[in-house]
Amino acid sequence: MDTKQEIRDFLTSRRARITPGEAGLASYGSRRVPGLRREEVAVLAGVSVPYYTRLERGDLSGASDSVLEALARALQLDDSERSHLFDLARSAQPTREPASRRKAKQRVRPHVQWTLDAMIGIPAFVSNEHLDILAANQLGRALFSELYATPERPVNTVRFVFLDPRAETIFGDWDRIASESVAVLRSAAGRDPHNRDLSDLVGELATQSEAFRARWAAHDVRFHNTGVKRFHHPVVGDPHLTYTRFELAADPGLTLFTYVAEPGSPSEDGLKLLGSWAATADAEPASATELS
Repeated sequence: MDTKQEIRDFLTSRRARITPGEAGLASYGSRRVPGLRREEVAVLAGVSVPYYTRLERGDLSGASDSVLEALARALQLDDSERSHLFDLARSAQPTREPASRRKAKQRVRPHVQWTLDAMIGIPAFVSNEHLDILAANQLGRALFSELYATPERPVNTVRFVFLDPRAETIFGDWDRIASESVAVLRSAAGRDPHNRDLSDLVGELATQSEAFRARWAAHDVRFHNTGVKRFHHPVVGDPHLTYTRFELAADPGLTLFTYVAEPGSPSEDGLKLLGSWAATADAEPASATELS
């Protein structure tokens, strides 16, 4: 991915969504494009117009943390967008890294799989930044049984969301999940723009899905830390589950996701039923050594 183009598109898209009134500025003259003008952002950030123009053209090399913080305030960035801006700035620094590279395949340590298997009554899985599910416990595989029914490994949630026609049925709030999935990938791209596996995944999805292309072009980013997902499961119906993300400190780039139901709710009953079904179903084993 072209870092300069990423910076240009991100800054212009954030500038376009803010009106002068929202920024506390008086509006004057006709506007050919929505949002703030470059000179208005420069005033809000406390930098010269030529300097901001240089930044928006994709040259963040040498920009200090104080300048980036001022830009984040001027553009009213949330925490995930601010983090993305700093990631893009780091990516813009001179480097000797190859323009595109593949990382070593991520593996889930046996100890992590043992931890997953010890989590009874809670669907759980380990994912990487590309939204591959690399390991799961029995209930996690049961909850995402439709994903595991596909032959491709590792299971990838964003590929399923956009390329499998069953996804809109399985995820009750498909539109939100689709947007969030793309925003998570966009954040990952900012942190590691030279990752060949990620760019291949983005290219595959952009080629095959208009819905993905539209969301990718929006340049939205977000943290994927917690939230509620509505499922339509073929066995247990429509549980509403709260997910929480935990970083695995010993395994950079890998995170643990857990799903829980409100105590005493129909969703909790659904999870109990799912556990009974999973115990008797011929579920695919998720071995820590069978990962890619």
